[in-house]
Parts: sequence; C-alpha cells; structure tokens
Amino acid sequence: MSNPIVRRLTLGLALCASLFGAGAAGAVTAPILVVEVDSGKVIYGQAATDPWFPASITKLMTAYVALDMVRQGKVSLDSLITISAGAASEPPSKMGFRPGTQLTLDNALKIIMVKSANDVAYAIGENLGGTVEGFADIMNETSRRIGMHESRWYNANGLPDPRQWTSARDMAVLGRALMRDFPDSRDLFSISAIQFGRSVMANHNGLLGRYAGADGMKTGFICSGGFNVVASATRNGRRIITVVMGQPSARERDIKAADLFDYGFGQSTGWTSQTLESLAPSNAAAPPDMRPYVCDRRKPVPIEEGPGAISAGGADNAVAQLMSGSAANSPAVALAAFNSAAMRNRVLPPRAPLQPIAVWIGRNPAEGETLLSEQEQAEKNAAATARTAKLEAAKAKREAAKEAAKQAREAKLEKGRTDKANAPKAVAAKPAAKPAVKAAAHGGGVPRTATAYTSVEAPVIPAAKARPKPAVKASHTDAKAAPKAQPAKAQPAKARPTAKAAE
Repeated sequence: MSNPIVRRLTLGLALCASLFGAGAAGAVTAPILVVEVDSGKVIYGQAATDPWFPASITKLMTAYVALDMVRQGKVSLDSLITISAGAASEPPSKMGFRPGTQLTLDNALKIIMVKSANDVAYAIGENLGGTVEGFADIMNETSRRIGMHESRWYNANGLPDPRQWTSARDMAVLGRALMRDFPDSRDLFSISAIQFGRSVMANHNGLLGRYAGADGMKTGFICSGGFNVVASATRNGRRIITVVMGQPSARERDIKAADLFDYGFGQSTGWTSQTLESLAPSNAAAPPDMRPYVCDRRKPVPIEEGPGAISAGGADNAVAQLMSGSAANSPAVALAAFNSAAMRNRVLPPRAPLQPIAVWIGRNPAEGETLLSEQEQAEKNAAATARTAKLEAAKAKREAAKEAAKQAREAKLEKGRTDKANAPKAVAAKPAAKPAVKAAAHGGGVPRTATAYTSVEAPVIPAAKARPKPAVKASHTDAKAAPKAQPAKAQPAKARPTAKAAE
C-alpha cells in the first residue's frame, strides 16, 4: 500500500474517530484515554480533558478519601458506618438497608465497588465527613492535592448533579493514585462478586472475568453522561489504565475498553510520549448532555449492568488483522476499527465463574448473621401484619357495604309505606271529577244513578210514592190518552211542575 493511500485512509478514519460517540447531543467526541500506570505516559487519548459527568465512577474518589483517612489514622476499616434516613432514601442502585443499620467501613467499600450502592456511598460520606457537603469538600481538596484539575465534587455516590464534573485525564490520575498510594487495597477493585446473606451480586464491570488480565476498577452510568468505565488490566507485568466515557450501552463500553487494551498492550511508550500532566486543557465550558442520545424515550432505559456478551468465534482477531502492517501504529485506524460495522457484532468471551466475597452488617459475621435474622423476622412480621390489616380492611369494607344495602332497603320500604298511607286521599278525589267529565261529554245530561244527584232528589221520590192511588190512576189514564193528542214529544219538563202542583 503506497504512502498516499495510507495517508488518505488515515485521514478518513480519523474523521470517523472524531465523530465517535456523537449522537443527538451534537458533534461530541466521547473522552477516551489509555495510560501506562508505572510511567504515567499516554498511549492514546481523545477529548481527555473535556468535562464529563462521572456517574458512579465518583465512588473511586469516595474510596480514595476513605482509604486516605484510614492511612492518617482518623478512622479504621473496622469503623462502623451508620445508615441514616437520608442515605436509605437514595435511589438505586442500592442495598436497601434500613435506617440505623451499621456495617464496617471495609464492607461498605466492598459494596460500593461491586454493587455500586448509592445508599452505602452516601452513608460513607455522611459518617466520614460529618455531612455530605463536608465530605465533598474533602473530595475536592484531595483531588487537587493528587493532581486532578477538571474535577468538582458535590456528592459521594455520583447521582446526577449538574455541578459535578470530571475528565478522563483526572480519572486516570485517580486510578494511578489508588494503585500507588494503597497497594494493600488493590484487590478491592477486582472483586468479581459479593455475597450478602443468600444474595450474590456480581460486579458491574463487564471486563472482569471476560478480558484476560482485567483487574479493576469501576463503572458508572447516568443518562446525561452515558456509560463510563475506569478499567485496569495487566499483561506480562505491564499495567494499563483505560478510561472510556459517554458510551450508549454497557456492552459497547466494555467492547471498546477491551479493544483499547489490545491496542495499548501492542504499543510502547518513549521519551516523546505525552504524560497525563502535559495534556492540554479543554476548551469546553461544560459537559455535554448525552441524555437524548443514551436514554431515548422510544427505547427502554439502559441499565448499568449489561446482559453480558458471549463468544463469537474468530471475531476477536478482527482488530489485529485490520491494524496489521504499517497502519497498526495509527490510533485513528484503531479507533475507526472500534466503530466500524464489522466490529458491531464483536463480543467478549463468557464470564468466568464468580468468586463472591462475603459482606455483612454489624461488627463481624456472627453479629451480622444475628442482625440479618432479626431483620428477616421483622420483615416477616411486618408482612403478616400488613396482610392482616389488608384482610381486616376488606372485611370492614364488606360489612360497610352490607350495612349500606340494608339501610337502602329499609329506606325503600319506608318510602313504600309512606306512599301507601297517602294513596287513599288521592283516590277519593278522583271519582268526583270523573262524572263531571262524563257529563260534559254527553252534553250536560245527568245520570239517574249518579250518587251526587240521588241525594238531592231523595226527598222528592218517597213523597211521590206516598200519593193516593187515585192520583196515580189519573195520571195513568192521561198517559193512555197522551198518544192521540201528542203535539210535541219532547215536553218532559212540563210534567214536573204538574207534579209539584199536585204535591
């Protein structure tokens, strides 16, 4: 391959690398840094001093301050850390300890390194710093003392705070300081899992047990910062720290970190290599917000611990093949390889069997077992009480419903009795009105059998019956003669006056 072609390829791939990590947040370059631990020489870096939201890699700073206080004799690893109500209220990831629970600082540090428990990290800050704010002041003072320039701390667990920043360079400085200043605590960052009671919790660091030589350190994730990791690995006695930030998933973060390790172990540093201290400061005024890119509402919210990658045959050699020959020394080619379509399906080998480290509450395992049993019994009692209360509430609700139905029936019956008592008055008034309507319908004629009129004519009819029979015969005779001399048929009204006159 001629040199002009190599230059064009390198230029094109460098352009791809510059867009690495860019998404809805705009033209953002995700911070990446590969550093040799012993010398502090930079093997590769991009956007290494740009401000970035740290998420749970903050807990590395929390661990440094705690171990430094142990070194100064202010506390010991056996000192008890008490979970306050404020600590217990912190959101996940968390252990869920009740307020008042106590555990040793040693167990607390193991828990925050493996489980990344926010409640425990908060408690460490409160107990060692007096307040969370007081501990943050110690974090800021310590980070300046060990050579961190871009970091500013406001809490001990890394939960979202727009004021809390760091950089890839600062996290590499911190990683080297932890290994240099506390060599006896190096195992703290490589624990594959912890066991609390019957629960086993694996480390969120997907490189442990998957990438040969990986031995630390800490992962972190929030939507605004993406998936971050400060990772360390050792090969042939040479130790490297790789910092990868702003990735869209735990899987991509782990794959890129592994590829960067492969690249880093294939490079050597010399007197011309940059050091962490010589890296130029950033021109960025504030961290970018990666939320629109990482936590798209149309997709499920990512989780800190990835599902784990499985082996994909010969894909592990793809990077070495792509970076062979004269292009192997080009960081642009390396980074482009990590972002090429051919690398998207790359996976890490299956995870090695976990080797859990026991942690407990209280001063020692025996006390912890007793306390845990008491808590479990208390939880069972609370659950039983809750069930009983629920059943009682349901029973009371049923009784109330029955009583309401009974009252409704009684009210309905009472209404029926009241309506029945008032019914006769309405019926008596109706017959008096009906004859009047009927009479009007027949042109005003009065029925002979109408009770109202019979009572008026009653005195007249008996008197007529008491008349002497001759008078009745005379009227009968007239009735016989009437047909012959009947001028007009309709004169009944004249007969009544005659009867009255006779009367």
